[in-house]
Amino acid sequence: MAEIHNYTLNFGPQHPAAHGVLRLVLELDGEVIQRADPHIGLLHRATEKLAESKTYMQSLPYMDRLDYMSMMCNEHAYCLALEKMLGLEVPERAQYIRVMFSEITRMLNHLLWVGASAIDCGAMTVMLFAFREREDLMDMYEAVSGARMHAAYFRPGGVYRDLPDTMPRHESSKVRSAKSTEALNRNRGGSLLDFIDDFTQRFPTFLGEYHTLLTDNRIWKQRTVDIGVVTAERALNLGFTGPMLRGSGVAWDLRKKQPYDVYDKLDFDIPVGVTGDTYDRYLVRMEEMKQSNRIIKQCVDWLKVNPGPVISDNRKVAPPDRESMKSKMEDLIHHFKLFSEGFCVPKGEAYAAIEHPKGEFGIYFISDGANKPYRLKIRPPAFVHLAALDEMGKGHMIADAVAIIGTMDIVFGEVDR
Repeated sequence: MAEIHNYTLNFGPQHPAAHGVLRLVLELDGEVIQRADPHIGLLHRATEKLAESKTYMQSLPYMDRLDYMSMMCNEHAYCLALEKMLGLEVPERAQYIRVMFSEITRMLNHLLWVGASAIDCGAMTVMLFAFREREDLMDMYEAVSGARMHAAYFRPGGVYRDLPDTMPRHESSKVRSAKSTEALNRNRGGSLLDFIDDFTQRFPTFLGEYHTLLTDNRIWKQRTVDIGVVTAERALNLGFTGPMLRGSGVAWDLRKKQPYDVYDKLDFDIPVGVTGDTYDRYLVRMEEMKQSNRIIKQCVDWLKVNPGPVISDNRKVAPPDRESMKSKMEDLIHHFKLFSEGFCVPKGEAYAAIEHPKGEFGIYFISDGANKPYRLKIRPPAFVHLAALDEMGKGHMIADAVAIIGTMDIVFGEVDR
């Protein structure tokens, strides 16, 4: 009788955020996965090492390029760690702006996640819908920072600048009629806050469309229900955080349990799953978008009636405004020193973590008193989740590996940092 052997297959890359940098080696018995071995190290951004030769401010834009679906959230953790070491007080208005943009970023991340996961499983339409909403969210990024992705908007002590009073408007062209241009500009007549407010009122309808397309869709449920089940105990032991942990029924969210900035002043709920499968994690992320919308609405209402400074007045860390810099000698010196040498951080170490869209994202600094970090260590959530791929994939079919990689929401900039 012929002897039957398992065979090994190189699988992927197939996920949009694992573009050529995830080699998954599957040991198969027919189409059933016996072992899944994720090979990383094919990207290696060297962010942690590069930071040692850059000033603290020069390293901040590297944060955007780690998880490039959650740009401002990465900056948020970086700034919180620096503020802890410097003992900096952040103005309340700046805290509200940070929280608002962190939640805008969460929605950006989850919209791309639901679109990418759906297209992985064969549903094309959802991806197109997701980019419709992402366009508006990207416009918010662009209005405040000038960039649609790599914003570099957060700063130690606050944010780069206050929210603009006007929104950029579309113009008529050869390929766009005056009527269609007017429709595009319908909600752009006021300030950025008015534009964000309008979006928060429209978003529940959009979210309902995603639920209509997927939540009770028979094919989507066949691809996700009882796939990649992780119990609450195993999720904790594996170091899961974020939707991966909450999908298993553990109500752990740093915004509630260890609040930072003004999260303790805002009203929102922590969604949790029941069975810990791919479908539960989908429902958790969908509900998180709804809760983010609530948070953004509360921030908009507060920001509309509470003007004030948006960055610390400590001139050793935060630059003076341009008017002062061009009219006062002392401010000119501060400006020159900050942008040529940076600032020195007292000796010591600090760790700050945020509730990133993918889980706990932490920044650990060691300072020797210089203007550059002695060491920087990043705690990325997706790196930890990828380690569980073998356990989650065992016993499933090859096609289910696609859904499991999707449910982890991996982005390789932070996995192989």
